Amino acid sequence: MSPTRVRFAPSPTGALHIGGARTALYNWLLARGRDGAFVLRIEDTDRERSTAENVEQILESLRWLELDWDEGPYSQHERAPRHQERLRELVEAGYAYPDPATTEDVKTWKQEHGGAGYRGEASAGDGAAVRLRVPDEGETLVEDAIRGEIRFENRLFDDFVIARSDGSVLYNFAVAVDDAEMEITEVVRGDDHLSNTPRQLLVMRALGVEPPRYAHLPLLHGPDGGKLSKRHGAVSVEALREAGYLPAAVRNYLALLGWGTQDDTTLIGADELIERFSLEHVGRSAAIFDEQKLRWMNGRFMRELPLDEYERRLADHLSRNDPEAAERFELAPLERRRAACEIVQEKAQTLDEVWRLVRFLFEDPVDDPDAWERIMTPDSRPLLAAALEALRDSAGFDPAAIEQALRAVVERHGAKPKQVFQPIRVAITGTTVSPGIFESLAALGREETMARIERALEPVAPG
Repeated sequence: MSPTRVRFAPSPTGALHIGGARTALYNWLLARGRDGAFVLRIEDTDRERSTAENVEQILESLRWLELDWDEGPYSQHERAPRHQERLRELVEAGYAYPDPATTEDVKTWKQEHGGAGYRGEASAGDGAAVRLRVPDEGETLVEDAIRGEIRFENRLFDDFVIARSDGSVLYNFAVAVDDAEMEITEVVRGDDHLSNTPRQLLVMRALGVEPPRYAHLPLLHGPDGGKLSKRHGAVSVEALREAGYLPAAVRNYLALLGWGTQDDTTLIGADELIERFSLEHVGRSAAIFDEQKLRWMNGRFMRELPLDEYERRLADHLSRNDPEAAERFELAPLERRRAACEIVQEKAQTLDEVWRLVRFLFEDPVDDPDAWERIMTPDSRPLLAAALEALRDSAGFDPAAIEQALRAVVERHGAKPKQVFQPIRVAITGTTVSPGIFESLAALGREETMARIERALEPVAPG
């Protein structure tokens, strides 16, 4: 058996799609699990849509996911001279031929031959495309590691074009040449490429090279069963990063989209994924990408982070997405930053959500008129005033002491906890959502808590 060599070959026509990221992950897991090589090849032959910015965004997405590659990134476009050499070899050997037939010519020929695959004749004229000679009989067999044997009748294939009349080669020819010359042993990709596989096998047969083994992954769908698209939420790695997901959680979730662990294990680190992953346990049905499940998993990973790592991840996220917030966070005392992370760690599911929950510790309360109108009613004034006095008189200002003081107010006034706690929450944050109220007050500190509640009491008309 040759050493495992797999490749990930994205087209740089946009951001790295979640489906592409899963393909990259599966290839990476195979390479790492077998001490093989993970080759990165950029299929940039579409010169109008391929941009350097898209290439860099794909590379950055892979780096963020911590999917390191062993070779590359190779540019398919830059390999054009080698493609031309192999093309000439096939023409000289008679496995391919120039043919000036137009689309209409091919259509007419097929009608005259009962719908059989088009077979042309070599022509030395200018303006001819180059076609591969396809056998008239027999089958091209795709032995798929996920789908089993898939047979294609050769007689139904046209002698298909492998190079345009201007000499530039087409996708299936370039891919076949590159996979052969990079000694790829397994091609793992989405099943939208399945129809390309027999053509690439026919090219490799003509080249006289041993083809790789193939595995075609089922595509990803949204929770509604439709093809995954922007209507389902974040569909690119870049969007997930901006939303505050952790790379470890994204890797874990993507790995489980179509692959099963056989024992219902859900949270799996990179080392265990490498050890356990195999194509044999990838299913044939479309996998469902549900961002709500990813959020849950990300929350679990975030709760496992050491506090200093949690703080670092939040600082990095803010620096990338909200420089003003990042500056306020970084200028705050270390104790305040740590306290913020500690009170939110059990609640937040993404890094983006963390800042929304703890920003009250680093800036004035937000202006949320709806929260003020619904919660800060005239009836809330006596309860809020009583809470202020209880907090001012509390012997301590840790969460336990704060809880004792505020629950005494609830009991003394015969109120529901929410009637006391929500006005306090609005007073200190400006919103109705925060980490635990006792922990939030302790992190804010007695002096600032008093000042904010006093300010909140001023505009509330007596009941």
